[in-house]
Amino acid sequence: MNQFDKRIFVAGHRGMVGSAIVRCLEAQGYRNIITRTRAELDLTDQAGVRAFFAEEKPQEVYVAAAKVGGIHANNTYPAEFIYSNLMVEANVIHEAWRTGVAKLLFLGSSCIYPRLAPQPMAEDALLTGKLEPTNEPYAIAKIAGIKLCESYNRQYGCDFRSVMPTNLYGPGDNYHPENSHVLPAMIRRFHEAKMADAPSVVIWGTGSPKREFLYVEDMARACVHVMDLSREAYAANTDVSVSHINVGTGEDLSIAELASLVSEVVDYQGEIRYDTSKPDGTPRKLLDVSRMHALGWRPQVGLREGIARAYEDFRSEELVAS
Repeated sequence: MNQFDKRIFVAGHRGMVGSAIVRCLEAQGYRNIITRTRAELDLTDQAGVRAFFAEEKPQEVYVAAAKVGGIHANNTYPAEFIYSNLMVEANVIHEAWRTGVAKLLFLGSSCIYPRLAPQPMAEDALLTGKLEPTNEPYAIAKIAGIKLCESYNRQYGCDFRSVMPTNLYGPGDNYHPENSHVLPAMIRRFHEAKMADAPSVVIWGTGSPKREFLYVEDMARACVHVMDLSREAYAANTDVSVSHINVGTGEDLSIAELASLVSEVVDYQGEIRYDTSKPDGTPRKLLDVSRMHALGWRPQVGLREGIARAYEDFRSEELVAS
């Protein structure tokens, strides 16, 4: 069989990461990409997922489906975050094993690492300390996904892989005023302030925490790159206890620096103020990406360029909504 005829299931294809993975696969020439909307297949429904895998028999699976959000959403809906993510990954990974899927890629999150992990955070920092309380339920679900892949590999000889992205942004992001992540929330806030000629924009926290950001198209390329690796090449950069690989830029900046950059891209002329009564979250989250570099992948889109592209995406979505 031609490799471009492989049956590839992208779970979560309407999300920011899943849609980018579909675009990346299509650009590379893959012709047999399987998708389902949430209305067509509820991934938390074990019987439904089992029937889907039995019928479609995908050969490769990308697990990009997840319930995600920023500090506010994680604090407000902890039960939904842990339940939904646990159920989705357990159902998909188990049925992938049961139906003989050749390769699976699970997408995690950098919040799996301890709140005060040494920086930059290497893969072996996992489970070495306490998690950030504001997103602990979500982080535990993602850690469980890594361990599911590890366990099925160990017990059944599967080829299930895991990548841990840093903070992602780009086309298809969630710009909700309360439930979005920090960068899309800033894009919306600064844009609305510009349109209203508001004198200032308020940012949560002190502005001192440092964060790393990766453009979603770069993440999609990383995912396909990792899946295309031979089993030997992937295994050479992992081991039984550390089977996941970090994906990021290896560079970070403070929230205050990010706010200044977003305001410049949006061309907002007002003042930036900080609400120190709001939580900062983890002080710093920078990934050690040396393993991913050793596997031959590096990001292509710089932060300023990526924010400009994301802002254009936001404005186009706004026009459609209006």
